[in-house]
Parts: sequence; structure tokens; C-alpha cells
Amino acid sequence: MSLPADWNRWKESVDLAGYDARWAGMENPHGEADLVSSYTPATVLDGGCGTGRVAVELARRGIATVGVDPDPDMIAAARAKAPELPWVQLGLQDLDLPDRFDVVVLAGNVVPYAAAGDRPGLVAACARHLAPGGRLVAGFTLRPDWPTLAEYDGWCAGLTLEDRWATWDRVPYAGGAYAVSVHRSR
Repeated sequence: MSLPADWNRWKESVDLAGYDARWAGMENPHGEADLVSSYTPATVLDGGCGTGRVAVELARRGIATVGVDPDPDMIAAARAKAPELPWVQLGLQDLDLPDRFDVVVLAGNVVPYAAAGDRPGLVAACARHLAPGGRLVAGFTLRPDWPTLAEYDGWCAGLTLEDRWATWDRVPYAGGAYAVSVHRSR
């Protein structure tokens, strides 16, 4: 499976072995897990799970979590960290799991790092994996060559925008370079 050029450029610039260490110095390294946990889900799909940082923290909190990522190196790192969790190597646009989830979380620029032509299908596949009343929670940087919030909201067809934050710590969104969007299924 070929990964998008934007993703490959980012990955070439990162020391994967030391990637998780950068979070240790943050004031709140688990902001994504805190926000997701606030919705009291029993089940979460961590889409674009990378090295598993968010999924592992959610599982530590007692939430049944599945991690999905197309990058074999990222999935290998996640499996090494938590071999007891289910990890699936797959592009989210091809997602077809039997389970439905209370929350599907897309943290860490998952949507913009997908190939442009795959983005609408990726969001639709994630929405199909929501349980009734479930939430799709996605955070990503807003920059000129990446999706706009209007485009993203359009891809969330059939879902209702419930909240939009400027950070995972629920700072209200009033414009800016980053947004966390929460869409709810019916």
C-alpha cells in the first residue's frame, strides 16, 4: 500500500524510535484521551493510531479500543507497546470492521495526511463505524493546502456537528490554525 507524499515527507523527518518521548514533556500529554473519555465511551476506534499513544491510554482507562493505521512501521510500534490490543494495518477509507464504536477518534492530522482523493471516503467509512449516537472526533491543523473545516463538515454527511474546539483541552474555537471537531451520529 502506498502512502501519500505528505505523510512520507513527515515520516522521513521524524525519529520514530524517539517519537513518543516528545509527548512526555508536555503539560498534558493525554489531552486527546481526556476529551474522548469525557464522552464516557465503552468502545473507541483510534483511526490513524500511529504508535498507539492515544489507544494505549484509552485502554489503560478501561475503554475497549481498536487501533487502525495504514503505516506498517507505526502499527509495529503500537503492537510492541501493547500487544494485547487489537491493531489493524489498513487505510481508513477501506475500513470494514464488524464492530460499531461509541467514538471514532482521528487525532494527529489523520484527515489531511490521507491522500486528497481518499479523504471523503475515509470520513464516510469512519462515520459508518459509529454506533447510534456515537461521535466522530477529529483534530487537525488548518493550512492552505489541507482540508478546510467546510470541506471536512461536508464529508461528515449524515452526522451533526456537536462541538468545535481550538484544542483537545476544549478551548473554544474562534478561528485559528487548529480545530477539533465533534460530529454525532443519529
